[in-house]
Amino acid sequence: KDGDKLCVVLGPWGPEWQENPYPFQCSIEDPTKQTKFKGMKSYIAYKLVPSHTGQQVHRRYKHFDWLYGRLAEKFPVISVPHLPEKQATGRFEEDFISKRRKGLAWWMDHMCSHPVLAQCDAFQHFLTCPSTDEKAWKQGKRKAEKDEMVGANFFLTISVPTGPGASLDLQEVESQVDGFKAFTKKMDESALQLNHTANEFARKQVTGFKKEYQKVGHSFKCLSQAFELDQQAFSAGLNQAIAFTAEAYNTIGDLFADQPRQDLNAVIDLLVLYQGHLANFPDIIHVQKGALTKVKESKRHVEEGKMELQKAEGIQERCNIISFATLAEINHFHKIRVRDFKSQMQHFLQQQILFFQKVTQKLEEALHKYDSV
Repeated sequence: KDGDKLCVVLGPWGPEWQENPYPFQCSIEDPTKQTKFKGMKSYIAYKLVPSHTGQQVHRRYKHFDWLYGRLAEKFPVISVPHLPEKQATGRFEEDFISKRRKGLAWWMDHMCSHPVLAQCDAFQHFLTCPSTDEKAWKQGKRKAEKDEMVGANFFLTISVPTGPGASLDLQEVESQVDGFKAFTKKMDESALQLNHTANEFARKQVTGFKKEYQKVGHSFKCLSQAFELDQQAFSAGLNQAIAFTAEAYNTIGDLFADQPRQDLNAVIDLLVLYQGHLANFPDIIHVQKGALTKVKESKRHVEEGKMELQKAEGIQERCNIISFATLAEINHFHKIRVRDFKSQMQHFLQQQILFFQKVTQKLEEALHKYDSV
């Protein structure tokens, strides 16, 4: 609950958010076109089913957008995942709806996986308020919008480790944050490059590869048609085998065109989600760096007799909380990143293997046609 303290604990890899004691997931299915104002306005509603309630609710994109705005304002050092982009035209086209649903599913997975975001009151309201109860929705919405524990006040809700060995060495924190900053810059560059390469490769498969394989298929077909002009019985088997080879190449062209939907598109969706996270971190790092600068200034002011030690200790304590929270968020990002890229790369390679097995099968079928010639 927001009213309770959010705990940062010391894990095996350093500070981390205390795990959600009641983990859950939420599916996003069945996007359906609905209308209001007697059919004057159309919109797409998505069916959400959280595993911890089992009760389905329907939400529009504008509800997701409202929630994102609240959470981004509330949590200054948490990377709230970005939503799939808005679109003014073509909103009701099947391909767009399917792509957006996949993007929202990734978004939902990252929300449910985050120990702080998953337990936030505004998110729970979004997941559990009945779609038909407009009054309850507005009440929860107003409550979230009146929340005072946002921005800098958010740090007042955080509990950090205390006692011997628990305090952070701020010089080491600075070094870790600088290291992470360099990491995010490099990851952002490589994600951008891979996104471009994957999109280009997918485009070539859908258009270029399909066209080239089918050109080969067409050429084989022309050859078989030429051979058919010879009416000798002993050449009939060869003609049929070459015609079958032509069809095999046509089918392989179709397999290439369909393949990005099975593997590359999922990688591209993941990269887009992570590019959103990477865009969040400069602001998160800026908050932590600002706190660190204030500590350095306060130490200098104490030495110069311009500030009381007690006030400087208060600044140090606030910086300690911000540093614990920042390191916990960095730790969470890396854990989720390893989880996501492991499963996505496994899926990609499994689909690639299946694809080439299908291609091999088609070529083997064509080859066997020549056995009886």
